[in-house]
Amino acid sequence: MAESCVLNIEKAVGQFIAEEHLLSHGALNLVAVSGGADSVALLLILRRLGYQVEAVHCNFHLRGAESDRDEQFVVSLCSDQGVPLHISHFDTNTYADIHQVSIEMAARQLRYRYFEQLRRDVGGSEVCVAHHRDDAVETLIMNLVRGTGIHGLTGIRPRNGHVVRPLLCVSRADILSYLDSCSQPYVVDSSNLVPDVVRNKIRLEVLPLLRQINPAASENIAQTARRMADAERLFNAAVRSAVEQLVVGGAVSISDLLRQPSPECILFELLSPHGFSPAQVQQIAAILHAPRSGCLFQSPTHELTVHCGSLIVEERRQPLPELTIPEPGLYRYTEEVSLRISLTDDVVVSRSPQCATLDAAKVRFPLTVRPVRPADRFSPFGMKSSRLVSDYLTDRKLSIFEKRRQTVVVDAEGCIVWLIGQRTDQRFAVDESTACVLLCQLVPNVT
Repeated sequence: MAESCVLNIEKAVGQFIAEEHLLSHGALNLVAVSGGADSVALLLILRRLGYQVEAVHCNFHLRGAESDRDEQFVVSLCSDQGVPLHISHFDTNTYADIHQVSIEMAARQLRYRYFEQLRRDVGGSEVCVAHHRDDAVETLIMNLVRGTGIHGLTGIRPRNGHVVRPLLCVSRADILSYLDSCSQPYVVDSSNLVPDVVRNKIRLEVLPLLRQINPAASENIAQTARRMADAERLFNAAVRSAVEQLVVGGAVSISDLLRQPSPECILFELLSPHGFSPAQVQQIAAILHAPRSGCLFQSPTHELTVHCGSLIVEERRQPLPELTIPEPGLYRYTEEVSLRISLTDDVVVSRSPQCATLDAAKVRFPLTVRPVRPADRFSPFGMKSSRLVSDYLTDRKLSIFEKRRQTVVVDAEGCIVWLIGQRTDQRFAVDESTACVLLCQLVPNVT
């Protein structure tokens, strides 16, 4: 009976690895071994399936003598199994304080960063971790409680980059039965026995209650997650197709978006990669039927605005600098462009938006290049009266992002001589009395 149990679980894991294309025979794979039942079973199963493995153990020094006990157990286990072992020690509490993250998040970041660096150092193929079916069920419930889209209902993925999870096809009970059949001891992490964090509460309190309602609750939830993963593939294909049609020149037509079967769903898939929260997506979706140009939404990394019936998303940028130009010459303004200021007696008016021709006698140095300010006024070329620059840019139908990037050249008196790339100021225009022309040219920087 014991041998049958061992063979059945190993066969199931072997088939799962093959179906999900997780590992290759002949390649070196790292196995994360904490000393607990799950990771010990993973190490044994992979060895018996003939995979080349080396073990990795992380001591986070969070449980005093128990952490050291776990390390010694793993050392003995790997020695008995003839498996090479890599050990790393972390000051997890200090890391959490410095980076202002929870202890759980600190341990996760330290662990996976170390795994990836070690994988590269030893020429490893994959990093195997021991998440099983019950872990996937717990994750699905956690995501459901927090509020999630379709992606959060697929549980834990078999692969995430070079991190693979060969045990997702078996339950915790299967693992314990396997170790018992092999007479293989393991250690118990006492912190997993206390319902003090969300995952522990679900494992120790919620799932037992669900099993009282239906003994097959975990299996049924896991099956639902697999079906959702299949549905997700269809969903992703449909979303990619919709996005390819909707995004034109970096903008999304609101009218086209509203013709989609589920505009808010498409909107979430468009915006969530840019850091917008579900609540923000709901707010944006709520204004689609009566959009107001100029409204702005911000995520930690991006901004969204409504402009001329479209949604425009851009990465958040640092404000443009100010540059003083004391005399003619070539001046680097940003990483992308420089300004060349020169004098010429060739009295010709430029028609290029990248070049301004001004009457040199009317312009006083030093010049300053800077972003537009709210109260800026100028007299557009060909007009006698002055206008607010902001009104002029609005008439030109520039978005709020384009207005922020708009720059001007001002002279020593603080007068705008050139609205860069748009229009010169009439007061400094070349006329029949001009003897010397001041050329202001935008020049792309060569990288």
